[in-house]
Parts: sequence; structure tokens; C-alpha cells
Amino acid sequence: MAKDFVKSITSMEDDFAQWYTDVVTKAELIDYSSVRGSMIIRPYGNAIWENIKGALDRRIKETGHENVYMPLFIPESLLQKEKDHIEGFAPEVAWITHGGDEELAERLCVRPTSEVLFAEHYKNIIHSYRDLPKLYNQWANVVRWEKTTRPFLRTLEFLWQEGHTCHETEEDAAKETVQMLNVYAEICEKYLALPVIKGRKTDKEKFAGAKYTYTIESLMHDGKALQSATSHHLGNGFAKSFGIQFTDREGNLQHVQQTSWGFTTRIIGAMIMVHGDNRGLVVPPMIAPTQVMIVPIAQHKEGVLDFAYHLKSTLSKSARVGIDASDKKPGWKFNEYEMKGIPLRLEVGPKDMEKNQVVLVRRDTGEKQFVSLEGIEQTIQQLLIDVQENLLNKARNHREENTHIALNFAGLKEFAAKERPGFIKAMWCEDQACEDKIKEETSITSRCMPFEQSIVGETCVCCGKKADKLVYWAKAY
Repeated sequence: MAKDFVKSITSMEDDFAQWYTDVVTKAELIDYSSVRGSMIIRPYGNAIWENIKGALDRRIKETGHENVYMPLFIPESLLQKEKDHIEGFAPEVAWITHGGDEELAERLCVRPTSEVLFAEHYKNIIHSYRDLPKLYNQWANVVRWEKTTRPFLRTLEFLWQEGHTCHETEEDAAKETVQMLNVYAEICEKYLALPVIKGRKTDKEKFAGAKYTYTIESLMHDGKALQSATSHHLGNGFAKSFGIQFTDREGNLQHVQQTSWGFTTRIIGAMIMVHGDNRGLVVPPMIAPTQVMIVPIAQHKEGVLDFAYHLKSTLSKSARVGIDASDKKPGWKFNEYEMKGIPLRLEVGPKDMEKNQVVLVRRDTGEKQFVSLEGIEQTIQQLLIDVQENLLNKARNHREENTHIALNFAGLKEFAAKERPGFIKAMWCEDQACEDKIKEETSITSRCMPFEQSIVGETCVCCGKKADKLVYWAKAY
């Protein structure tokens, strides 16, 4: 890139962490705030989140859930009611001790998650099986006092949705847990072009206070994994702690079975690290705030701008279209919108007008096409579909090329020591001691036990004892 144009981005091959920081700042997704570990989500970053949020919110409502809103603050006594839960979150809790100049009689925590708030509310509104199921979701912010932070991936405050539901039976709660994980996987693959592995977390890695946790895991360009969303079967632990009971169909008093599930702005970090390249972002068309950017060429010449705006009006009926009619040079504009990852760039100048054509450039491949204005709407619609599918297929291929099989501890260590280790499939005896040893000696962790189990060996990759559980292992964000 010429120095008069967009500033250069560090090569991901040279320094992936710096490349990521360059992209999120120079593509104007975020800015840093004066609070350590917190980010300002700028209009472009927020617009991407709004499109993701809109798609997910529609699916949440289609599955029968209602949106609510819970308080930001949780009294300490309320948080203490579920022992495993508070122990799991204690290191990350931010506490409020004063209101104005006065010390509070009881500390308040800024919500790290809202299970206890929902539980307290459900106790008051659930009395009979006729009140079930309760299918609630909230869009909110939460605070977790992380030691090491990175924009989108791990910040003190982040945006998310958290679903909290109550059911008559364990079976109903189990179905809900699977259903919402599948919704998350659908959003990732259909809208973000992120292929995911669906599976169950080990007990060591499950959510604090849950009976079990399901997860979707994705693989980043640098060979590290990212937990992209989770869905938890809470059983009746919270119900017993908070006294959430109902009269069942036989007239007996029962505790409800609960679930919770969450999806955060972290997914934008996943999108960046899976699809981005050394020119910057690559945004999948389904969630791109602008799908087509029109760049007029020689716009000072008569008729060019009028033609470009007419084209924008026509195409806006079927796509999200922008136009840059500023006095910046075309080369600057090309670099700017490549860096921002706009799926298609449309160039039009006097010569194109004469030939009744435009120039279309794909962000994913860089391919340039001369396209007739006849049927241009259909051409662009098809190209957007092609870009979306290509990004998903490219990400799948990358994942497959970077998924390995380890049959013994030496092999596991060898893969883990690679600069970009990827996913490592290996058998596990289900003993936490082996899981702990693997993490201690290799720095990789169990990502999930995939629902689609296969046998890649007969013995545990760590201890050599008989094993029949396949686990995906990886270094992770």
C-alpha cells in the first residue's frame, strides 16, 4: 500500500497478535478507552454486531423465547446461594462497595452472568406445571475482571445474549440445551461462514454450576481454537438453592430443570481471525453492513456521479449498498474498502458507461469482472452468495488441513509444539488427572468431546489405558 493511502497492516505471518490489533483498530471496529481492558465499539464494529444480533434474535424468538431485562447489580448474598457457581466466578467478579460517599451494607457485584437473578425471579412467578416452560432471553452487557485482555476476544466488559429457561422435566431441559446449541451453530455457519465442531465440555471445563455444558468450537487462522458459544444444562441445582418449585401434573411439588446459554461479541473476533488476510478484514456478505461499495472513477466528468447514484438506488432494493463520492483518490478508496472487508467493490467511470458495464471486484479472491448492466442486480445477488459459500468452504478446508490425530503422548506433544498446532484428535480415558497432565505439559486444553464420535485409537493418549472417548484438543484463546 502506498504511504499516502491506508496505513499498512502487520503481516499475520510475522506477528499474528499485532496483525489482529492492526485490523481491529485500522478498520475502525474499535478504539481503546481509558479503562484497562475495555473497548469502544465504533459504528462499523457495532453495525456488524447489530446484523449478527438481528439474525440470532430472530431465531431465538422463532424458537418460542421472549426477551426480558435483568438488573446490572447482584447482591453478594444472592450470588452466594449457589456454591459451585460463585466459586467458579469469584476470581472475575467486580465488586461495588460504596454508593456515593456511603459504604454499602452489602456488597454488590456487577453481573458476570445472570443465573442467580433469573433464579430469584423464577421463584416468584413459577407455581404450577402450567407456568412452564419459561423461555427467557436477555441482551445485555456483563463484566468479568480478566487479567489479560484483547479486543472482542477477552475484555472486562462485553455484549452478549444470555438465555435462561425453566422446564418440567430433565428431558425437556436436555432438548432445549441441544436446540440452542444448534441455533448457535446455524448462525455461525450460515451468517458468519464459520464452521464449528459441536460437542460436550469435560467436567473440568464445564460452566460453574452446570450439570453439563455443550459448546461449539472453531479454529482460527493461527491454529488456535476459540470457544464460540455455549449451552448449559443446569439440572435442578439452582432450583434447589433458590427454591424454584412447581406443582406437577400429579399434584406433587417438584424443582424445575433449567438451562442457560450465551453468545457474545467475541464472535466478531472469530470472524476476523478466520477470514481476515494481510489486507485486513474479510466480512461475510450475510452480516456485512455494506455488501457493495460503489467507487466512481473520474467522478468530476459529466454524468458519472449521477450514474453512480442511480446505480446505488437501483441496487439498494436487493443489497446493502454504499457509495464513496469523496474527493479522495480511487486508489485510497480501493485500499480502504479492502481493509474494511466489503464483499464487493463496484467501479464505474466514463468508459464503463459507454460500454454499458461496471467493474466488480470480489474481496475474498480479488477477482475482477467486467459485468453488463443488464441483469446487474441478479449478478450481484449471485456473487454475494458465491462469496459467502467460498468463505465457509475455505474455512472448512483450513480446519481439515489443520486437524491432526495423535495416538500417544509423544505424538500429542509433537503436534502441540508446532507454531500453529490446530485441532488434535486423540482418545481420552475420562480421568481428569490425564487432562490436567496434558494441559500442564503441552499447554493445550480439551475443547470438546464431539457429538460425532469416531475411534482414532484404543488407548488414552496420556496414560495408555483403554479409552473410548474422542476429544478435540487445542491451544485456545
